[in-house]
Amino acid sequence: MTKKQRVTIIRTGQYAVIVVIVVILALVGHWKDFKVQFLDFHIMEQILPRLIKTGLINTAIYTVMAFIFGLIVGLIIALMRLSQVRLYRWIATIYVELLRGLPTLLVLYLLAYAIPTIFGNSNKFFGNFYVLVTLGLGSVAAAYMSETIRAGVQAVPKGQMEAARTLGMPPGRAMISIILPQAFRIIIPPLTNEVILLVKDSSLVYALGFTSTQYELTFLGQTAASGGITGIDANSSPLILAGVAYLVITLPLSQAVRALERKQAKRR
Repeated sequence: MTKKQRVTIIRTGQYAVIVVIVVILALVGHWKDFKVQFLDFHIMEQILPRLIKTGLINTAIYTVMAFIFGLIVGLIIALMRLSQVRLYRWIATIYVELLRGLPTLLVLYLLAYAIPTIFGNSNKFFGNFYVLVTLGLGSVAAAYMSETIRAGVQAVPKGQMEAARTLGMPPGRAMISIILPQAFRIIIPPLTNEVILLVKDSSLVYALGFTSTQYELTFLGQTAASGGITGIDANSSPLILAGVAYLVITLPLSQAVRALERKQAKRR
């Protein structure tokens, strides 16, 4: 038997196993009950406008705010990690290890309870829901982004910095004008992955407590599924619709990441 024949037999066997699993699932599953509980198109039609106007838009707003904050803080932390000043490196390392080690949900809970204790309940800035969302999601994202940015800076050949210094550029200007633009071209795909993670992490902002106009996709879908929205019967179909809405955001981003990776691979 040739190698090609063996590969064909093995692959046919794998396909057969997949078909058998699908058939078994189709036969043993209670699909009619699933359709009634999760695919009620009438309820989906009822909740869809609110899901888009409130849930989808709020999810996008929370993601963008957290990403901008995370990118700025992440860049600062990355430069501190690369600094020759030991104190800066220590502070940045502690930040990264702390924020990467804690669950995002716990960080949001700590913000929700600690900020009013430190600054008082009447503080308008730190009492603002959107500020807390930006700080909560953005600070965790910054810890991950800083490591991505640091790796991107270190991937730029050292000769680039040396050439800039030879031309008389001070280190700060060389970093901003020469190194960082090249580093960001390298790290665009992983940063896009960070956006996808933030989209999903936005489902945790319920920990901060919010009004019905501030609901994001998951909480809105859950509230509708439990019968918490007037005029909509309790049914799990809104959860499926919320899942589809997430995919509407994340799938194009995933495709963009693959396209960027292919583009970078061609350049090498």
